[in-house]
Amino acid sequence: MNPVIKFIELENRVISAIYRNLMVRAKVVVVDKSSGEPLPEPVTTIASPVPSGSLRIRLPDTVKPGAYFLKALNGHGEDAAQSAEFQVN
Repeated sequence: MNPVIKFIELENRVISAIYRNLMVRAKVVVVDKSSGEPLPEPVTTIASPVPSGSLRIRLPDTVKPGAYFLKALNGHGEDAAQSAEFQVN
């Protein structure tokens, strides 16, 4: 099972994404592409026992314009999947 997270769109500071093969307790973080560092918030935890689904992640006003991507971490905190990059304006 290869985990996948796919960025769909960003509208009104809400990210829509889908995921496959992520288990309960996996976390999805937003990463600043320029620094490679995950943002302290938002952090979304997968709560569904179904390994596929969709996410809506609201970006706080503190997120500055730039290039970002989503990263999924498994229940042990290890990298599991990464989305394509997207721009926050």
